[in-house]
Amino acid sequence: MLPSEDHYEIDVATASSLLDSEEPPFRLIDCREQDEFDHCRIEGAELIPLSRFAEIAHQRLLPAPEDAKPLVIYCHHGMRSLNATRFLRQNGRTLVWSLRGGIEAWSTQIDPTVPRY
Repeated sequence: MLPSEDHYEIDVATASSLLDSEEPPFRLIDCREQDEFDHCRIEGAELIPLSRFAEIAHQRLLPAPEDAKPLVIYCHHGMRSLNATRFLRQNGRTLVWSLRGGIEAWSTQIDPTVPRY
């Protein structure tokens, strides 16, 4: 189950279990830069670099249609994704969370085949 709207983060264990379902209940957005994405990523993630986040978000994520899937955003350690989450919430997208600990936590706690850097 996704966290409540009162929370801004989702832990990697919860996100992983939801991604393992037949139809994941959220879109996974990677807000790192292209070189980081090329180095490693979580399977199924869409790249929207934070350096272009506002521009791209207005085209692809805002405004959110009522039937749009919730979003989980990640970066390396969770700070950039928390900023992206705040930006989207301030612009009307309420069902969005940052992946706590980012891809680093994913690699150490969920999938050690994901390279660390």
